[in-house]
Amino acid sequence: MSMLDTELLFRSGATGDDPESLMLLNHKRAIEFMVANVPVEGLHARLVRNIHALLMDGFLPDPRSLGAIRSTMVRITGTVYLPTQAPQLLDEMLRQILEKAVEVNNPIEAAFFLWVSVAYLQPFEDGNKRVSRLAANIPLMIFNCAPLSFLDVEQDDYAQAMLAYYELRDLAPAADLFAWTYRRSCEKYALILRQTPIGNPLRAKFGPKLIEAVQAVVHQRRSLENAMGTLALSAEERQQFEPLLRTELAGLHEFNAARFDLATRTVDAWIAAGRPL
Repeated sequence: MSMLDTELLFRSGATGDDPESLMLLNHKRAIEFMVANVPVEGLHARLVRNIHALLMDGFLPDPRSLGAIRSTMVRITGTVYLPTQAPQLLDEMLRQILEKAVEVNNPIEAAFFLWVSVAYLQPFEDGNKRVSRLAANIPLMIFNCAPLSFLDVEQDDYAQAMLAYYELRDLAPAADLFAWTYRRSCEKYALILRQTPIGNPLRAKFGPKLIEAVQAVVHQRRSLENAMGTLALSAEERQQFEPLLRTELAGLHEFNAARFDLATRTVDAWIAAGRPL
């Protein structure tokens, strides 16, 4: 699907009636989940398993397999490599991989380590390489680095890099591919940032007070007037602040709650209550 078609799909909010649309929408949900939860929770097994559940929702015959460590044998097309099959060992090895990734100080090295290690382990019934590509972004997000995309990588080049590691434990092709695609990702991200309009200066001016007010309304369930009354705003500042606060509350969802240090379940409960102000 082209970039334009993908953008139209996301804007339409369609559920997707074909596998490609569903896969794109699943990726969108998984990335939104990461944006909301990685800055708060960091890297751990529960987060990676939820990424798998979101990516593969609608693609596995048994929904109990979503996010679950596999208990079935998997074979990778085009290779003689046979991954570990014992579920308990898979679970333990996945945890070890994530623990080691946390200890890597360089976020780009940690991203590379996660990408190849999760794909090599094959901890899930299906979708392991997809999970490995998104999981590689977790260290980059934590350290505020540009995101990683494999958009321009040819399928054959990707497969050959994986096969070299699967069968020969040779990381050189994977390292070359990773370095090439991450440099391109950084260039694209820098271009996007240059094209992004400058943010609302009031958002920067009232940042801490905005967080305090949103938490008061959503978490403490105080009225908007009560929340603003504790901020010691001047009359002029109040005129600027109230519209900003109302806009932020209107756009608050579970996938962007991390900006205000709010748990997703807290935001869900507030939305379910009708967004009381």
